[in-house]
Amino acid sequence: MGRLGSWIVSDTTLFLFVALVVAILVIGVAVALVIGSRGRALPPADTVDRRLDDLREHPEAEPTPTGDGLEPALPEPGEIDEADTDNVEPPAEGDLAVDDVTTAPEVEQPAPTAGRLVRLRERLSRSQSSLGKGLLALLGRDRLDEDTWEEIEDTLLAADVGVTPTQELVETLRTRIKVEGVVEPDRAKAILREELIAQIDPSYDRSIAATGAEGAPGVVLVVGVNGTGKTTTVGRLARVLVADGDTVLLGAADTFRAAAADQLQTWGERVGVPTVRGPEGGDPASIAFDAVKTGKEGGYDTVVVDTAGRLHTKAGLMDELGKVKRVIEKQAPVTEVLLVIDATTGQNGLTQARVFAEVVDVTGIVLTKLDGTAKGGIVIAVQRELGVPVKLVGLGEGADDLAPFDPEGFVDALLA
Repeated sequence: MGRLGSWIVSDTTLFLFVALVVAILVIGVAVALVIGSRGRALPPADTVDRRLDDLREHPEAEPTPTGDGLEPALPEPGEIDEADTDNVEPPAEGDLAVDDVTTAPEVEQPAPTAGRLVRLRERLSRSQSSLGKGLLALLGRDRLDEDTWEEIEDTLLAADVGVTPTQELVETLRTRIKVEGVVEPDRAKAILREELIAQIDPSYDRSIAATGAEGAPGVVLVVGVNGTGKTTTVGRLARVLVADGDTVLLGAADTFRAAAADQLQTWGERVGVPTVRGPEGGDPASIAFDAVKTGKEGGYDTVVVDTAGRLHTKAGLMDELGKVKRVIEKQAPVTEVLLVIDATTGQNGLTQARVFAEVVDVTGIVLTKLDGTAKGGIVIAVQRELGVPVKLVGLGEGADDLAPFDPEGFVDALLA
């Protein structure tokens, strides 16, 4: 009995020990599961039931498990469709990197003057000018009778050469061809070339007076009627002067046309030329005065002042233009007054020129839109009318399509 009791006690002790070990293990596993699942809330029961129902109806749409078996796995970086990037929100302004910021365009280098002359001659020679072609065709006839000379005269008048210059040119051509006994078309062409150049008068000084005296800048005042391309001409003139090595300042005294100052400033910025401007509708004389004053104090070579286009028939506007010139000259003398004329306006351009010359003492003519027109004779007519030379011509829409006028090159292009 004593041995049996001792064995029972020993067996009970062993059982309790095993039970205790098992209990500890169970508790440890339970604690580990609780800690591992902390922070991951289970979805609501109704959500689980709904998703299970969807999976039963559409087994092919079963997602790839990511932990709870209910959310699809994220795609790998290379699996993202490029089309999805169209809807990506751009970064906030403060998040832009330096390389993302658009930089200002570089300052342009205007084309050299010499290169422009060649290009403009070629363009004019390709234009459909009836002045040169018509005269050559008539002078190339086997017999030059009275009817032919009348046709030559009509051709010159249609090209806006003017009545008096036309009569003089026809008379000179008739005399020379008769006296020299010309029968060859090439010789007739040579005589025509010489007489056209003589009518245009190569003795004129066609340089732009862009330099002042005694430390003052040269002041170029640009005037003209509406629609002649005046502001564009000012911008192109700035490029001509910069190409010649001058330092230039622009004055935006056209305060009546909307965005005229913006347009002029854009032209200047392209070649690194600053613009003095004022409020829209402001006093143009005041702005012109400030521009010349700034140019004088800043040591600029040239100040180019743009003015508002005005009809030559409006006395009040013409008087205002005279005021602009007088106010400028309180700072520095105006060294050049350029009148911009649209070559396609013909004889109307002569009327405009006459009125402007009376108000501001025009010293030079700029002919725009001279390409592709039969009105090349306006060069002769306007010079005879005003007694001042054509100094610049525009033969296209490009930024550098403005060049100094060359009589011989112009005639050669017409007769090419």
